Amino acid sequence: MQQQVNNEWFTEICKEGGIALGFKLKDKLHEEITDFQKIEIYATEHFGNLMVIDGFIMLTSRDNFLYHEMLSHPALFTHQNPSQVVIIGGGDCGTLKEVLKHQEVAKLWQIEIDERVTRLAQAYFPELCDANDDSRANFYFGDGLKWMTQATAKSIDVIIVDSTDPIGPGEVLFTEAFYKDCFAALREGGIIVQQSESPLLHRDSIIAPMHKKMRAAGFTSTHTLQFPQPCYPSGWWTATMAGKNCNLQGFRQADVANKPFNTGYYNESIHLATLAVPELLLGI
Repeated sequence: MQQQVNNEWFTEICKEGGIALGFKLKDKLHEEITDFQKIEIYATEHFGNLMVIDGFIMLTSRDNFLYHEMLSHPALFTHQNPSQVVIIGGGDCGTLKEVLKHQEVAKLWQIEIDERVTRLAQAYFPELCDANDDSRANFYFGDGLKWMTQATAKSIDVIIVDSTDPIGPGEVLFTEAFYKDCFAALREGGIIVQQSESPLLHRDSIIAPMHKKMRAAGFTSTHTLQFPQPCYPSGWWTATMAGKNCNLQGFRQADVANKPFNTGYYNESIHLATLAVPELLLGI
């Protein structure tokens, strides 16, 4: 990955895909180097604010709802009673906001290694932080890998891994050892879901190994769901679920059809569509 910035454009160059993605800029709003990474915030012409971490596009105001909804609602509606939820990463709080739309969620922990991501989201993406003061939300700024090793066995219903790419601080969240810790922390019928990159660019390097490692960690079923994501390389993105003795092909369909909250993308038909597997992902 490389990035190029001039007065008019931010461009992320994806070398492994031989492609680049650019946003026309209005202004640079913020830049800092934290103890963990470099964070930049830009105002774009057409996609609202843009957050970049270590040169990688993280989110924009305009299209983040696609990612946040698909990382949260399919897993939560697949689980029969998602009372206790943990988010690893997700410092921008968009996933937290979607999770807390579910009234059956009694307690949510968000484990983010870099507190500055959350503070900058509050400043530049305040619409994602509406639920931060919800009494069910608990924040821990520290190492998600360590937190999971210390989690009480069979105490969690759903784990959402809203991580960066598998490099730098996020690399340890794509290992069999991490999945084993998650498996131990989940109750029977529990689900882990993790962003798993582009099927067009990362099928063999990330998605297929993720399925293998999750199953090796003890999960009895795995499934990759797909959705559009314009701000990420190729525009085609995925999240991969793994179940602890549960059926990932079933979901609380009536509850989705009658959900008491608004979404921009996710609905009953979209969930049904995500159960289909494109030929590219068969056999992994």
